[in-house]
Amino acid sequence: MRILVTGASGFLGRHLVQALSEDRHEVRRLGRRADPADQRSYAWDPAQGSLDEAALQGVDVVFHLAGESIAAGRWDEGVKQRLRDSRVASTRLLLAGLAKLERRPHTLIAASAVGLYGDRGDQMLDEGSPSGSDFLASLCRDWEAESGQAAALGLRVVQPRIGVVLGPDGGVLKRLALPFGLGLGGRLGNGRQWMSWIALPDLLKALLFLMEREDLSGPFNLCAPNPVTNAQFTQSLGRALNRPAVLPVPAWVLRAAFGEMGQALLLGGQRALPQRLEQAGFRWDSPFLGEALNRLYHIAPDRR
Repeated sequence: MRILVTGASGFLGRHLVQALSEDRHEVRRLGRRADPADQRSYAWDPAQGSLDEAALQGVDVVFHLAGESIAAGRWDEGVKQRLRDSRVASTRLLLAGLAKLERRPHTLIAASAVGLYGDRGDQMLDEGSPSGSDFLASLCRDWEAESGQAAALGLRVVQPRIGVVLGPDGGVLKRLALPFGLGLGGRLGNGRQWMSWIALPDLLKALLFLMEREDLSGPFNLCAPNPVTNAQFTQSLGRALNRPAVLPVPAWVLRAAFGEMGQALLLGGQRALPQRLEQAGFRWDSPFLGEALNRLYHIAPDRR
């Protein structure tokens, strides 16, 4: 198929482009800058409302992954607006371009996040659980509402609510490599907050599964079936790296350093379960955190 990927230069986007290309799909990339040496590279600027609509011509599937990092720093009002524009405004621009086409893609897979549920303590959350009330939850809710309008254009719309992605060359594991390598790893706050995680290979497998299953639409929790607490995660990561994980970071330090972002991303959490994905017959390669980390770091299997 001919597939367009927005956010193709990001951590997930780069790996998805590679996986699609290895499956012999023709992949186009849509980003802030086009590569003049690559005829399948196109540019857009959602903040300015500009889009090279040639990127959309003849496309079968669109993976919409674009969005500014939510973990880059404190959330002041300017940052919140950029986070919203990079997701909601970019989706609106994309759909406006799709609406102009005589031949539209049959599928839009538009990213969302388990942050939609807010900080819900020990409550188990499936796709039917209500959304939360904090900034991140409202951002995800508006993001999904915008992408959901593609259904009126005749597209099948899939909204993967992605958990914390574990891959050795990006995301949270790349950020933690230095402190854990120095023996400075440990739980955040009391460590009881839940973490809905997914290994990068399983995430890519799930995205391709959702692309190929034309009978599936709507929201899907893309996170492993065995979420862990932050304390369990740091202990497992310490074992995988053969480093101690005994230096906790007090909650007040995180709140002072990161404000609202620290509360939402570091001290809050979701115990989300991939109910719809498993009901559709998806099979996990790494359902347990210990084995996922060991596979990522090429260590002998461990199911802890």
